[in-house]
Amino acid sequence: MLLAVIKIIFCSAAVLAVLYLLAIMPRILKRPDTSLFKKVYFAHRGLHDNAGDAPENSMAAFGKAVEAGLGMELDVQVTKDGIPVIFHDFKLERICGAEGKIVEHTYEELLAYTLCHSKEQIPRLSDLLEMVDGRVPLIVEIKAETANVSGCEAIDKLLRAYHGAYCIESFNPMVLWWFRRHHGEVVRGQLSSNFRREGEYWNILYFAMTHLLFNFLTKPDFIAYNHKFSEEPGRRICRRLYRHPAAAWTIRSEKDLQALRGEYDVFIFDSFLPAGVK
Repeated sequence: MLLAVIKIIFCSAAVLAVLYLLAIMPRILKRPDTSLFKKVYFAHRGLHDNAGDAPENSMAAFGKAVEAGLGMELDVQVTKDGIPVIFHDFKLERICGAEGKIVEHTYEELLAYTLCHSKEQIPRLSDLLEMVDGRVPLIVEIKAETANVSGCEAIDKLLRAYHGAYCIESFNPMVLWWFRRHHGEVVRGQLSSNFRREGEYWNILYFAMTHLLFNFLTKPDFIAYNHKFSEEPGRRICRRLYRHPAAAWTIRSEKDLQALRGEYDVFIFDSFLPAGVK
């Protein structure tokens, strides 16, 4: 009797392990070209200083990153009238000192606001793409607060016309699923973290996102993970077993960067310049 129970437990554990590995499996077949990750350093929201004249996600900050030859990470969401703009927060309050959300304003309405008391305004994605013109690679984080990801169509239209190196990433698995269905050849990345340890509201959705359990649906080409939680098993399996590119966010010191070498291929950095970058 005891032996039978042990066999049942062992078989159940083996089945669960296989299902877990299948659930977190990223794209294996027909992988796209990920050579854009030869650029190891990506400036988080541009080479910015929120206390100066080049605040985060501004054209000035992006211009500085291009001049330094750095890749860039930027945040994109869509306005009320369907214009893709570059802005991180869903709410305007922190950066613009205004009420409401990006999705509640038209682009023309957003022109009334400036970023962090500078002269910089909220840029359109089209303006950024025209300025960069393929000179450095881009990591385009698509912001979507709900399961409604219809804004992906407007973003994708601009990116399809762009001839430089770029990839997309998002915390929202529905964004990656949209691109898998509508633009399958684009390099796509799943952003994640240990949301419970970050202090976020915790439920089954956040549990699944922490452990990359939506990969079976989204089939990402790389994982971008909060470097503070590099030990998370799903992230390590994708990196070591499936040998997929790994991006670390957000590195804020040379010490952390050096400590993470070997664990990641790409470093999204902020608040300092990595050694060797001028």
